[in-house]
Amino acid sequence: MSAQSSAPLRLAVIVGSVREGRFAPVVSEWFAGEARAYGTYEVDVIDLAEPANTLPLVLPASEDSVTEEVGRIWSSLAKRLDAADAFVVITPEYNHSFPASLKNTLDWFHAEWQAKPVGFVSYGGMAGGQRAVEQLRQVFPELHAVTVRDTLSFAMAGNRFDAEGRPVDEESTNAAAKGMLAQLEWWGLALREARTKSPYGKAD
Repeated sequence: MSAQSSAPLRLAVIVGSVREGRFAPVVSEWFAGEARAYGTYEVDVIDLAEPANTLPLVLPASEDSVTEEVGRIWSSLAKRLDAADAFVVITPEYNHSFPASLKNTLDWFHAEWQAKPVGFVSYGGMAGGQRAVEQLRQVFPELHAVTVRDTLSFAMAGNRFDAEGRPVDEESTNAAAKGMLAQLEWWGLALREARTKSPYGKAD
């Protein structure tokens, strides 16, 4: 077994909501804990509500047009996304779709997403954020990323977690998280090995 194949997978957990009073921290803190406990992953939580992760809505015409402050944010995020072997996107559903803050972050980068697996944890009202995930499944293939089949979805999310931020139905919810993490692990290992053998988009 090579050192690369035995190294922990680097998982970037992207928190997509930036609204005041958001429920996202409850979901993201629980999931990040489950990912760390799984034992395979080094977890990096990228919360788009933090100023250090917030990029402007206007994409630059060129790198020369990027201000120094935006350049620092861009460079830092690029390094974190590029270092990841897999992603999990945590998203609510806004108007049958996902937050503009998340779409903006996706659009600022390209190669950083390529040939890597993506999982989803969604939350919301009756639909549990599933319509946001349906649209994200159309976006990520354009970025040359692979979405795993299983997702976690929390309908009426405020009722699905207790005061300590643990799922009310902890046993089945944690089992579902492990199932998705197992799919990400398989794809993450396979695609990391493939990228190591041959950079994505280039023939051997």
